Amino acid sequence: MTTPLHQAAGPACAAATCSRGLRDEELANRQLLCTPCVHLIGVWLQVELPRQVVVLEASRQRETTGASTGGRTAYRTAPLPGRDDTLNLLGPAAWTDVHDPHGDQHGPLPITGVLIPWARTICDARRWDPPALTPQALGAWLARPSVLDWAARQPWAGDLRDELHELMRTVRAVTRLRPQRRPVPQPCPRCEDLALVETDHQLYIECGTCQSMYTRDELALAARLHLAGLEERSSATA
Repeated sequence: MTTPLHQAAGPACAAATCSRGLRDEELANRQLLCTPCVHLIGVWLQVELPRQVVVLEASRQRETTGASTGGRTAYRTAPLPGRDDTLNLLGPAAWTDVHDPHGDQHGPLPITGVLIPWARTICDARRWDPPALTPQALGAWLARPSVLDWAARQPWAGDLRDELHELMRTVRAVTRLRPQRRPVPQPCPRCEDLALVETDHQLYIECGTCQSMYTRDELALAARLHLAGLEERSSATA
């Protein structure tokens, strides 16, 4: 079985929102982000974000609140044509930098406003054609293995991971839709605690005690080896 991913590896992952260390194979690949972070970015952008956008699109309509006057709803100010938190996230963004000298812009950046600068940075450096300026197209483009592999080796790789982490937190706070976590009924191969947890769409299963991380194939192999060991000891004592 391959060596589990855990904190006691090499230099720290460049992301402030990650506490893991880099393994030898990651250092050999000149990565500044650990492989679980690279995979997680791909999950956020290619799997979760499109589903979140569907929920956001369905949540555009503002909920009716306020005092009713003669069958009509009274507002202190003129209502927006939809929910402002949702409209902010789904709003458009320009490919080039936009300045706001009068401070007219407020609220969280649109999803495209977070993704476009990273796509532009990569396109300018690699001379690649840009994707369409929609959340789904930008996310799918940034999640391409060739893009993520290159991005994971850049000085700003940690900032990319941290910004996308904050974006997903903001989106989930609006949609109330979060990946589900479930316990795995198997002891951790490293510390033997029953503390393994799997999360929707993620490649690695993590131990809450020792922070080791395993793929499902690694855990299946560990279970077979454990069972073989038990059978061998049972035969020896028979």
